[in-house]
Amino acid sequence: MLYHLFAYLDSNFDIPGAGLFQYISFRAAMAIIVSLFISMIFGKKIIHYLQKKQVGESVRNLGLEGQMQKQGTPTMGGVIIIASVVIPGLLFARLDNIYILLLLFSTLWLGAIGFLDDYIKVFRKDKKGLHGKFKILGQVGLGIIVGSILYFSDSVVIREKVVPDYQYVTSDELLEIDGMHKSPDEAVLETSKSTKTTIPFFKDNEFDYSILLRWMGDGYERWTFLIFIPIVILIITAVSNGANMTDGLDGLATGTSAIIGVALGVLAYVSGNVIFSDYLNIMYIPNTGEMVIFIAAFVGACIGFMWYNSYPAQVFMGDTGSLSLGGIIAVFAIIIRKELLIPIMCGIFFMESLSVVMQVTWFKLTRWRFGEGRRIFKMAPLHHHYQLLGYHEAKIVQRFLIVGIVLAVISILTLKVR
Repeated sequence: MLYHLFAYLDSNFDIPGAGLFQYISFRAAMAIIVSLFISMIFGKKIIHYLQKKQVGESVRNLGLEGQMQKQGTPTMGGVIIIASVVIPGLLFARLDNIYILLLLFSTLWLGAIGFLDDYIKVFRKDKKGLHGKFKILGQVGLGIIVGSILYFSDSVVIREKVVPDYQYVTSDELLEIDGMHKSPDEAVLETSKSTKTTIPFFKDNEFDYSILLRWMGDGYERWTFLIFIPIVILIITAVSNGANMTDGLDGLATGTSAIIGVALGVLAYVSGNVIFSDYLNIMYIPNTGEMVIFIAAFVGACIGFMWYNSYPAQVFMGDTGSLSLGGIIAVFAIIIRKELLIPIMCGIFFMESLSVVMQVTWFKLTRWRFGEGRRIFKMAPLHHHYQLLGYHEAKIVQRFLIVGIVLAVISILTLKVR
C-alpha cells in the first residue's frame, strides 16, 4: 500500500525520500519493525483482553511436569501473529504481486480454520475442537487454490537464461545494459511457464514434475496439474499440521518458525535476484524478491510473540497461530520452488509429526499382533518424550531451537553444496 503511494508521490511530486520505498531492503526492515511493534505493544493489550474474557487454555492432565500450571493461560493468541504479519504485509509489500496476495490469502484462510477450532474449544467447551476431517478439508481446499493459481496463472513464471555479462550491483539497484537502465527482471532473456523445482545437494538440481507423467506419451506435459496440485495439497497439509503438533512447549513453535523464516528469506532473496541466481547457478524466479518483505514481517511476528510465549508463557497461540505459521512456510517454500528442502529446513516439524505417526502405527500393529499396544516413545509428539525423560521444558525448547538453526544453515548451504 505505502509502496504504491510513495511511488506515485516520487514520480509526480519528486518528494525527497519517497524513493526509499522502491528498495526491498528498506521495506523489509520497516516490515519487521512494525511487526515487532504490533506483536509486542498491541499484543499486550490483546492478552489483557483475552484474560478479561477468560479465554483460557483447558489442559488435560497427562502427568507432565508443570503442565497443570498452564491451566487458564490465555489462548487464541494466534490473532496477534496474524495481525503482525498481515498489517505490515499490506503496508509495505507490493499489492500487485501475485505471490504476496497468495501469502496473505493463505494466512487468513488457515487463520480462520484455526480460529474456528479454538473458538469451539474455548467457548463451546468442546476439548476436541473442530472435527479433524473439517480441518483437513480446509487445508485441502487451500492446497487446491494455491496449486491451481501457481500452475495456471500466467504471472507465475521462471526465467532460465540471464545476460552473461553485466555490471555487478546490489539487488535494489538497476542494471545498465546497452546504455539503458533496466531492472534485473528486464535483464533476463527467456521467460517460461514451468513445473520445475529444486532438488537439494545435486549438481543439476532441477526436477520437473511433468517427468512423472512421461509414460502417458505425447502431450503428457499438459496433464502435469494432476501431479502438481496434489503435491501442493500434501505439503500444505503436512507442514501446517507439523507446526500444530510442535506447538506443545512454550516458545517452541514460534522460535522454530522464526528460524525457518530467516532461511526462507535468504532463499527468496537470491532466487528473486538475477545476479545472485546466476552466480549461484540456481533457478531465477521473477518477483519473488518482494516476498522478503512478507517473510520479514513473519519473522518479526514470531519473535514479538515469543516475548510473551517464552517460558513461562503468558499466552498460547492456539490453532489460530500454529496452522497459519505452518501454512505460510509451506506456501512460501512452494512458491520459491524449495519445497523438497522442507524435510531438512522444517526438520523439527518433520520429526514431531513423524514421532506421532510412528507411535500410533506401532501401537496399532502391536495391539493387533500381541493383543496389547506398545510404544516407541514415552509420549508423542517428540517433545513430550523428553519431558518424561526428566528434561526441563525450557532446556528442551532451547536444544530444539539449536537443532533448528543447524538445519536452517544446512538448507542455505544447499545453494552451493551439490
